[in-house]
Amino acid sequence: MATREPSPQERQLEDLRGELDALDERLLEVVRERIEVCVRIARHKSAHGVPMMQPHRIGIVHERAARYGERHGVDQEFLRRLYDVIIEETCRVEDLVMGNTPAH
Repeated sequence: MATREPSPQERQLEDLRGELDALDERLLEVVRERIEVCVRIARHKSAHGVPMMQPHRIGIVHERAARYGERHGVDQEFLRRLYDVIIEETCRVEDLVMGNTPAH
């Protein structure tokens, strides 16, 4: 049984999904790179006796994301929630690197 040729609309949708998949790959790569930088920051903090938690930095990151959202038409509340998740994970990683919490 022969397979049918995809319609032009189906091909276009597949092309768009391919673009989205490539963007997702880049996004995940950037998140991984960000975590790697946070590991280096945690090592620096440990070496120099700097506390892990720096609450003012969270405000700076949120504010920068809000300004980006305003400039580019991305919902600011979405960006705040996105950074909350990213910050939660990077704090967890920093705690592990700095020996503040046991590994799971």
